[in-house]
Amino acid sequence: MLDKTGTLFSHLKATDKPYASGGLRDFFLYRDLGIAEATHGQVIAHLVKANMAPEKGTGWHRHEADFQIVIMVKGWAKFMYEDQVTLVEAGDCVHQRPGIQHYLFDYSPDMEYLEIVSPADFKTIEVDPVCAIPATTPWN
Repeated sequence: MLDKTGTLFSHLKATDKPYASGGLRDFFLYRDLGIAEATHGQVIAHLVKANMAPEKGTGWHRHEADFQIVIMVKGWAKFMYEDQVTLVEAGDCVHQRPGIQHYLFDYSPDMEYLEIVSPADFKTIEVDPVCAIPATTPWN
């Protein structure tokens, strides 16, 4: 079958790109999966893992994106999606509808998730607090 999408084939081995700091949050490490380049910026996919214990979390924000999913690979994370606490555990998938106000406030030391977002250059916008945030779980 001929490809008429204009996107490129991509195969990234686990050893090709290591986790690195310098992503959206300094308390996480990110591993770019090469999808933004292959799709010419239509989609980004990266693995995100805990690097430091949660202290303040992500803060209240929303994304200017058409599509976003989070698939928890290891561990767990607690999000506020508007005024609802949502525990996302390994194997869970969350579709974050465009513009939903949220806050990742707690996570396990082994937390790792796959995030897929379109477009690749989505924007993160801070928003006013929606509600109070529960306490985090200390790492021992």
